Amino acid sequence: MLGAAVLTTLSACGAAPDQPAGADGAQTGKKPGAAVSAADFGSLEALTAAAQKEGQLNVIALPPDWANYGEIIKAFEAKYKIKVNSENPDASSADEIAAVKSRKGQTRAPDVLDLGIAFARSGASENLFAPYRVTAWDKIPDTQKDPEGRWYNDYGGYVSIGCDAARIPTCPQTFADLLKPEYKGKVALNGNPTKSGSAFGGVYAAALANQGSFADIQPGIDFFGRLKKSGNFIPVESTPATVEKGETPISIDWDYLNAGYAEQFKGKGVDWKVAVPTDGVFAQFYSQAINKEAPNPAAARLWMEFLYSAEGQNLWLKGHARPVLLPAMTQDGTADKDAVTQLPQVQGTPAFPASAELDQAKAALAEKWDKALS
Repeated sequence: MLGAAVLTTLSACGAAPDQPAGADGAQTGKKPGAAVSAADFGSLEALTAAAQKEGQLNVIALPPDWANYGEIIKAFEAKYKIKVNSENPDASSADEIAAVKSRKGQTRAPDVLDLGIAFARSGASENLFAPYRVTAWDKIPDTQKDPEGRWYNDYGGYVSIGCDAARIPTCPQTFADLLKPEYKGKVALNGNPTKSGSAFGGVYAAALANQGSFADIQPGIDFFGRLKKSGNFIPVESTPATVEKGETPISIDWDYLNAGYAEQFKGKGVDWKVAVPTDGVFAQFYSQAINKEAPNPAAARLWMEFLYSAEGQNLWLKGHARPVLLPAMTQDGTADKDAVTQLPQVQGTPAFPASAELDQAKAALAEKWDKALS
């Protein structure tokens, strides 16, 4: 079982004030976009006031049914009276990076980003993100954050196989199972792995299941090539809609998303089962980042503070995701114990690819994925 100890090792705009005010109303001398911590505003209360003056926050690629983001957005709006403009919920990590670049200087640019780790690292290397250390910074394990504060991991999970037992007599339990003839035209990924963090994870897990490694994702690419040639893999992006319609009865996706489907479709003719494949155990966190040129810089920083508070972390936990602060929250008693018991069970201790290995895997996919599936 993946426990707390394991997780410690484990992607119309209002005008901002020229300078943030401290708790006593005095100016701190830094503009919101230059603030690297709440202390630069004077206090969390002063940060809140500056964010409320902006009045809104632009987010992108946050589906309501992804890790409980629907409830998270509503809770933030209700708590701070700040409108969240949620655009293109089904966008990929690559789409988020593209939006930052193409909308530079525009009021509709995204303020904050939720990215697959490979995209977080590449975005930081392109100098797209603003450094900011949340109040809970010291509780985030060093291995889960950029030392400069340009990104930090938020929540994570395991690659899993979701299956509609109402349509599939025997659900697959491993990647090897997926090659069986009985699954012809039934296996899908949540997106294209050259653009989507979840699909990227699926290919990495397949590599580990086929004598690959973090330094060698090629066996995973080859596996999906075989799966496509056999007719089992279909190039349809798995979504709640395709699952409910029966278009993607087997979906390789994060365990927290598949677990959410199991709840979402109860009573709708879908009997969604979730298995973490024993032959390809791969876990990964997503990361948060602030657009360096966010049109609502104070609201962006307040959003981060909310996400890394016990309230925000427990809302991710409620969505079956494993929040990065779970070890610390388990220790101090602030973790939602009932939500912890609902996490998908996993055996073993996960390892994680290094930055260079992620870059290498991303490059390999960009070069070889389309060819493998042609």
